[in-house]
Amino acid sequence: MKIRIPLAKPEITDADRDSVLDVLRTPYLSMGPKLAEFEQAICDYTGCRYAIAVNSGTSALQIAVRALGLQRGAEVVLPSFTFSALLNVVLQEGLRPKFVDIDPNTYNVTPELVAAATTKRTRLVLAVHTFGFPLDVKSVREVTENELNSRAESNSTSLRTRQHHTVHVIEDACEALGAELQGGKVGTFGDAGVFAFYPNKQITTGEGGVMVTSSEKIASQARKLRNQGRDPDLDWLQHAEIGFSYRLSDINCALGISQLKRIEEIIARRQKLAEMYDRELAAVAGVYRPPLKSDVGRISWFVYPIQLTKEFTRADRDAVCSSMLRKGIAPSRYFAPLHLQPIFVSATWRGAPKVGLTNTESVAERVIILPFFNDLTENEIQEVCGALAESIIDRRRKT
Repeated sequence: MKIRIPLAKPEITDADRDSVLDVLRTPYLSMGPKLAEFEQAICDYTGCRYAIAVNSGTSALQIAVRALGLQRGAEVVLPSFTFSALLNVVLQEGLRPKFVDIDPNTYNVTPELVAAATTKRTRLVLAVHTFGFPLDVKSVREVTENELNSRAESNSTSLRTRQHHTVHVIEDACEALGAELQGGKVGTFGDAGVFAFYPNKQITTGEGGVMVTSSEKIASQARKLRNQGRDPDLDWLQHAEIGFSYRLSDINCALGISQLKRIEEIIARRQKLAEMYDRELAAVAGVYRPPLKSDVGRISWFVYPIQLTKEFTRADRDAVCSSMLRKGIAPSRYFAPLHLQPIFVSATWRGAPKVGLTNTESVAERVIILPFFNDLTENEIQEVCGALAESIIDRRRKT
């Protein structure tokens, strides 16, 4: 079966290739000048004081969480409708996940849901900007703090005790480079933020990610963790922490520097692609389209997600995807809820609290990601939408 329209593909220009080749002509392939240049470019773009580039978005998240110094068993509030990397890191760090539901229109959690889930045991909120839709992290922080203060006052807890109960926020902006919240870049409103540069993202470094923060303490700790626990102030063979080998090569960084130069053009192009899809899908029955604008900021489209209407089941969705694939078009399913993952429902986590995740489970069974990449054409979008409409009609006939 030949795939004529793939789900995603990176846009690599001649300038990108030249940037990588330039590095290969030097002796600096790792921890060289391009690393510092890429990190500074990320700082300049996002407005954060520090950037620590690593080999993946997952690595960025792990060093961000580890840098906070949370005690094992601390409670972490996060969405269940998200990529498995979040659950992997939470469990690897010995933390206790607490899942919250999503708004089915934005695919994000809401500040109110986060506040309701926050308890005296909560030490971290993982605020995810799903699919590039900005989450109102400012409100998440505000309502969470208000909820904690309200509960503390009702329990006659002393001010000193309340001050020691800090709930940190890490923004997972791995799908949202360039998205904005009230004029600022997402990833900059929490204690730290993380971005990823896998080939299906807005820009790519091949493999790679970055943690951003304006905290000197967090940045310093993250740099040590990235490079086998080495402290830059000590001898090269002196290890001050139990760290990781999460370095990003200068080859990757050079590609990232080149791609970042056109990030605003990419965001604008992807907005136009979303608008094309919206026009074509307006005539397709049985489909919910995503909003083209956000109430809180700017969308940076990572993918184009649709939902089949509620009359359809997961089996219907899978059949529609298979039908499109036979037509040479590659859709995809996102995400399998984390609270239903085998690792979470295993004996180890059997005692975890059960929470109502109605929207998460409903959306996860009906969502379809349509092909989406920078050089996708209007004709290809029309072909995708036509294949989708035919596949839905065929499925209705068979059920």
